[in-house]
Amino acid sequence: MGILAAFMVPHPPLIVPEVGRGEEKKIQNTVNAYEKVARRIGEIMPETLVVISPHQIMYADYFHISPGKSARGNFGQFRAAGVQIEADYDMAFVKKLCSQADACGLPTGTEGERDPRLDHGTMVPLYFINKYWTGYRLVRIGLSGMPLKMHYELGKCIQDTAAALDRKAVIIASGDLSHRLKPDGPYGYQKEGPEYDKRVMEVMEKGEFLELLRFSEDFCSKAGECGHRSFTMMAGALRQKEITARRLSYEGPFGVGYGVCAYEVRPAGA
Repeated sequence: MGILAAFMVPHPPLIVPEVGRGEEKKIQNTVNAYEKVARRIGEIMPETLVVISPHQIMYADYFHISPGKSARGNFGQFRAAGVQIEADYDMAFVKKLCSQADACGLPTGTEGERDPRLDHGTMVPLYFINKYWTGYRLVRIGLSGMPLKMHYELGKCIQDTAAALDRKAVIIASGDLSHRLKPDGPYGYQKEGPEYDKRVMEVMEKGEFLELLRFSEDFCSKAGECGHRSFTMMAGALRQKEITARRLSYEGPFGVGYGVCAYEVRPAGA
């Protein structure tokens, strides 16, 4: 089977009603798009769900993949400890992916886990997905301080692993866009913020993924982006695949950009 679809999604905790307490209605377009993504994943019924999260354990020179049989977490740090998420890990996929990455010279593994709890970059997508499908096993991958090209290369290893194991797999690239869209936003305003969001959404809605590698580190830093490396890793996982790309939503009322895009992999010869 291999990778059947991939989705770019944000992870604002307030989108969870128990956290947002009404504030989530201010990003209703994002809520609606998330529901579409989750329903589609429920229709696909993946065996493996690969979540790439900026809030997973991150090292400067190493890609961390969560080890063990399972993990859980809750939204306690956002005043909603009663909302709990748990998932079983796809240990065979993790083992094979580490082997593939090692063969490609990418420093990747399961060592150095400082906190086994699920992060909110993982839990927000799972909150929606679990409404429609829970029959998956999770693979949770963190980012690194290494160049974008290496994130793309690890994405290629994800694709190769899914194919080698004949897994029915879906990729979730979790990440917000710029955090610097408005003067009254959490990180203030930088002109690069709106510029980044416009540019990255143009790239993502067309599925022109190699353009992601042309964003400079300086520009991304000034924009205060969150998910660029997640999106780049997803891009590698879709390399040379015929896809149908769809932009589902974009908004940023709180000074942080939230974009949702969907990518369906077309069968060979279709």
